[in-house]
Amino acid sequence: EVQLVESGGGSVQAGGSLRLSCTVSGSTVTNSCMGWFRQTPGKEREKIATINGDDSWGRNNHKDFTEGRFTVAKDIAKNILYLQMNDLKPEDTAVYYCSSRIGYWCGDGGASIFTYWGRGTQVTVSS
Repeated sequence: EVQLVESGGGSVQAGGSLRLSCTVSGSTVTNSCMGWFRQTPGKEREKIATINGDDSWGRNNHKDFTEGRFTVAKDIAKNILYLQMNDLKPEDTAVYYCSSRIGYWCGDGGASIFTYWGRGTQVTVSS
C-alpha cells in the first residue's frame, strides 16, 4: 500500500522559508508522477507543481513554482519528495499535500489525476 506522509509545516513570519518533506512508502519517488498541492478552507485544492517519473516537470504549474519562489526536489536514496518555499507570504497559508499517481506522466493534470494523498501539513505565515 502506498503511503505519503508530509512533514515540515509550521508557523513562520512573512519572508521566511520552510522545507516540506513527503516521505513515501510502498512506492518510490521515481518512476511515477508526483505533485505538491495546497488547500485553504472553502477552496479547491490548488496545484503547485508536478514532476514526472523522469524528473521532468508536468505542465501548468503554479507561478510561484515557475518563477522560482517554490522549488521541488527528490532524495531518491531516502525516498522523499521536498517542497522548498522561500519568501513566504500570508497568502501562502494553507494545508500542503503531497500526491502520487499510478502513471509515469503528469501532463497538465490537476488534483483529479492523482491516486494517493498524504494527510497534509499546515503552513501558517504571519505578517
